[in-house]
Order: sequence, then structure tokens, then C-alpha cells
Amino acid sequence: MVYRSPPVVSTLGQTSRVNAPLCTIVWFRRDLRVADHPALSAAADRGDVVALFVLDPALLVKRHHTSTERLTFLRSGLEALDGELRARGISLTVRSGDPRLVISDLAREVGADQVHITREISGFGRGRDDAVVEALAGQGAALVEFGGDLVVEPLDLPGSSGAGYQVFTPFYRAWQEHPLPPHDPGPVMLTGPALVSDGLGALPTGESLIPAGPAAAREKLAEFVRSGAVEKYGARRNSVAEVGTSQISPYLRFGMCTGAQIGRALRVGGELPSGRGSFWRQVAWREFFHHLAARRPDVLRQSLREDLRDIQWNEDDDGFVAWKAGRTGYPIVDAAMRQLLETGWMHNRTRMVVASFLVKDLLIDWRRGETHFMQHLLDGDPASNNGGWQWVAGTGADAAPYFRVFNPTLQGQKFDPDGTYVRRYVAELASVPTKRIHEPWLMTDLEQMDSSCRIGTDYPAPIVDHRERRAEVLDRYRAAREVAGAPESGDSEVRESG
Repeated sequence: MVYRSPPVVSTLGQTSRVNAPLCTIVWFRRDLRVADHPALSAAADRGDVVALFVLDPALLVKRHHTSTERLTFLRSGLEALDGELRARGISLTVRSGDPRLVISDLAREVGADQVHITREISGFGRGRDDAVVEALAGQGAALVEFGGDLVVEPLDLPGSSGAGYQVFTPFYRAWQEHPLPPHDPGPVMLTGPALVSDGLGALPTGESLIPAGPAAAREKLAEFVRSGAVEKYGARRNSVAEVGTSQISPYLRFGMCTGAQIGRALRVGGELPSGRGSFWRQVAWREFFHHLAARRPDVLRQSLREDLRDIQWNEDDDGFVAWKAGRTGYPIVDAAMRQLLETGWMHNRTRMVVASFLVKDLLIDWRRGETHFMQHLLDGDPASNNGGWQWVAGTGADAAPYFRVFNPTLQGQKFDPDGTYVRRYVAELASVPTKRIHEPWLMTDLEQMDSSCRIGTDYPAPIVDHRERRAEVLDRYRAAREVAGAPESGDSEVRESG
């Protein structure tokens, strides 16, 4: 399936009708900001603006969107957006219901002839927008789309075949050739009718785990650059005990900041220092996965690689529960899973480690882990989350070879050598000697007594043998490929990842 834009009208560059009382609805979705928002700026140029957010009950109950932490962050972000809009003269109107009905009714209520949106790339979002187009057509109004979420739109990177890219490196080369869009500070003043709002009662109350909104995003990004952390990013980004990453991803998830804003903060435009270059490459990975999801929405439901769609997975509910709770007996895995439950975030290195453990040590379908992440991550984004899980599972575009298996013990020893990260999240292991911190099952009886950590009582013994499971999962991957008629891979010579 080739990516297509929703069938909407574009009015970029069009001048307003003279003396016409124009009113435009700006339908906010994953773009909760005022600056660098082409849809809002174009609406303000036309006349009155109604800023709208729709709480769709059907979307809120979907299994990927049940994270209380993420919904609380969303609510806080909407409140911050309302504050920025009020400072400019209007407020955010919230309506609950089916967007098709809500928007057509509101357009009729305020006499709007256009509804402006930031372009949606997901299959679900495009289908939703198509339905709104049809509803508006009956009353002579149009849905008008604009860019702004991605640095480069999928239609602008067709690749040599016209079907986009499935390998990151050529995507990155082509992506880098596109200049950053210029900064737009957004409208200074906005006018529009005062409307009844349903409010945010459908979203959880309480304090967000981190500050939300465009101002918080700007401060987070500015501190990352100002502190010099970005210059050390290449060297520190895999050290799980340090705050060596930007942690900007939750803000990107809801469009409280954009990739272009990050690029301008990094001063993209020439040769970047290694730290900044490494960080900018991660932004490109995000866009790579979004482009893939736009062109291949089926990837969100199944393995991209057809030869790995019929792997025999274990129905191991006990193992899955232990993995979710951080009770596997492998310290780096357990620390990461507990961090997720406690903070709504996880270091990218440990995301790979725990994903590999679920898929290649427990032999559990990667889609179960993907769903768990979406239900807890503040930055839970369908395209990025799916791309990361399929990369580890070896089933997606430009994925790690399926025969790459992360050794959880070696990963801990390499990226948390003194056990600082493990001790932070696994209290039972706080007093375990450093030489045993990633292999606590090797402690002698005396060491267990001295550290107040009895293996099997205070902390579990490993629930699986890594070496045995590695051999088994490779057999299952090979079997799936043989059934699919895939050629031999030569994987017997590949060593596992430490």
C-alpha cells in the first residue's frame, strides 16, 4: 500500500475573500502547541479561530490508549495549550463524541467553512479524517490539511521505487537533504467566538509525572543543549544509570515540540559535532518508523517480514506476568520493567534488552510486549513503539538480524557496570556485591546473608536459562523461515549481542 494523503482540500497560499466573515476551526490532535503550527497560523490569517480538541470515547478505550500516566500527561498538555491560547485571546474548546459528528455540528454552529488539521499519517487517523471530510461536504465546508509534525513528509521521500524506504541508511541520507522548515512563532493575537466546552472530565486528574506543554518541552530541550549533555550524547547515551539522553520523546508524542524545533536547537544545516549528529540521527529513526507506518499500516498489526509471521510463540502467562512485574531474576531486565511502572519511561538501551528477553528468552509474541509498553509509556507512540519492537524481534524494516539475541547479563555488566541502575529500581539487590549484581544467583550462602537477599525468597532465581532459550528461539525462527521458503541465512556463525 502506497502512502496517500487524506482527500482534503489544500489552501496553502490562497488569499482570503475580501470582506467575508470567515471562521476557521483548528482541530488539535497530536499537535498541542501554538508555535510552528501551520494549520493554526493559516487559520489566524483568515479571521476568527475556534481551537478544538475532541475527546473520542471510542479511541480512549482502545487497548493501546489506556495508560493513566499518558492520559494525565495529555490532560496537563491540553491545559497548557489552553493557557497559551488564552494569552492570545481565545480558549480551547473541548467536545466529546464521534469526531465526524462533533466537527460537522460545530462547523454548523459557528458557520465555519474550513476545518484545519495537521496531517495524520496513521491508517486509523486517515480513515477518521476521511469520515470527517464526508460529513463536512454536505454543508459546503472543507477539511484542510497542513504539515508540521514531521521534518519531512512521507510524500516528499518517495525513494527510487516510489514506495518509500525500508532501510534506514538511504532514508537518512535522503532525509538529511531536506532543509528545516523556518520557525513560525505563531499568532500574536487570536479572535473567535466564546463557546461552551465539555471540559476534560473524561481524562484522569492528578499531577503529571513530568511537566507538560510547549514551554516545558522548550525548557527540557534547552537544558539538554545548554548543559552540554548533547555534546556527550554519543558517548553516554547507552549508559543506563546516567541521564545522558534528552527525554524529549513524550513531548514529541503529543506535538508539544517538533523534530524541526529540535533541529534548530541543534543548529542543523552543516556538519554537526558527533554528539549532536548522533542525537539528530535518533530523530531520523523516529521519522523512519513514521514513514513506514504511513505507507504500510499493516505493520502495526503483524510482522513486516512475511517469512517470520508464523513463529511458534509460547503461551506463557506466568512468564509474561513475571516480565511485566520485574520478577524475572535477571537484574537489568527487572530494573527496567520496574522503572517503566514507576516513571512511565525507560532508557532506549533497556527497551531493547527487555524486548529481546521477552521475545527471545521467554519466546513470547512481540505484540504482547508492544501492547504493554503502549499501556505504560508516556511517550507511547504506535509507529515508534512498533518500529522498536520489530527491530529487536528481527521482523521489521531494517531490523536487527533475527538471530541477534541480547544476553541480559552481559548487557547489564556493559551498560551498568557498578549496578547503580539496578540498585535504584530493585531494592532487594541494594546491598549485593558489585561483582554479583548482575548474577545474584551466583552468590554464596554467606553473601546472600550479608546482603539480606535470599535468592528464591527475597529475589527470584532466573526464570529461564538464557543459553538454552537462545538455542530454542533460533530453531523456531529457522523453522518459520523454512515453512515460508526463505533462503538460508548463515546465522550459525553469528554471536549473540553482549
